[in-house]
Amino acid sequence: MDAEPVVNTAPLRRFVGDFAGLLDSTHDLDQILARGQALLAGLVAQDGWLPEEFAQPNPARYQQYLLHCDSAERFSVVSFVWGPGQATPIHDHRVWGLVGVLRGAEKVQSFHQRESDGSLVQQGPTRELLEAQVEAIDPREGDIHRVENAFADRTSISIHVYGGNIGAVARATFRPNGEERPFISGYANATLPNIWDLSRTA
Repeated sequence: MDAEPVVNTAPLRRFVGDFAGLLDSTHDLDQILARGQALLAGLVAQDGWLPEEFAQPNPARYQQYLLHCDSAERFSVVSFVWGPGQATPIHDHRVWGLVGVLRGAEKVQSFHQRESDGSLVQQGPTRELLEAQVEAIDPREGDIHRVENAFADRTSISIHVYGGNIGAVARATFRPNGEERPFISGYANATLPNIWDLSRTA
């Protein structure tokens, strides 16, 4: 029987440690976003570290897999796996965030809230986030958006970092008329990748 391939999760482990160190060193959101973008860019610039079970699409909807949650819930790291053509509803975050594309590409539409009648208005053109690119989500500037896989024929994967345990944060989806629908996203996985076993990886 062939041995199960060993995934080197060391890049993720180092990222988690470096990000925790960043949050230990500052509470300034501008610094967290700027320095955090650089850290995440380093992570998504390389592939091969994401365990296959946390890279699996689902034909029904996009998947949000928890990769790590800080013990004090200061930040969480998740993989978003987009099947062909899959998209989120319009939604908010209510915490800061960073998004980096590991494989494929995403299309992002940002929205203002609101016109005088309460409806949402798209802010700027739809933009494309390409492989290895990173962008920040800053709730001070507005954090309502819609995201979709840029490809209709293949899976895309992005790595997200949020300023809290994002699967437990009370947030909202939005109808185009601005009507809010509360939700808590949870996670697609019931187990976490074991990034701390140093017996088989460097």
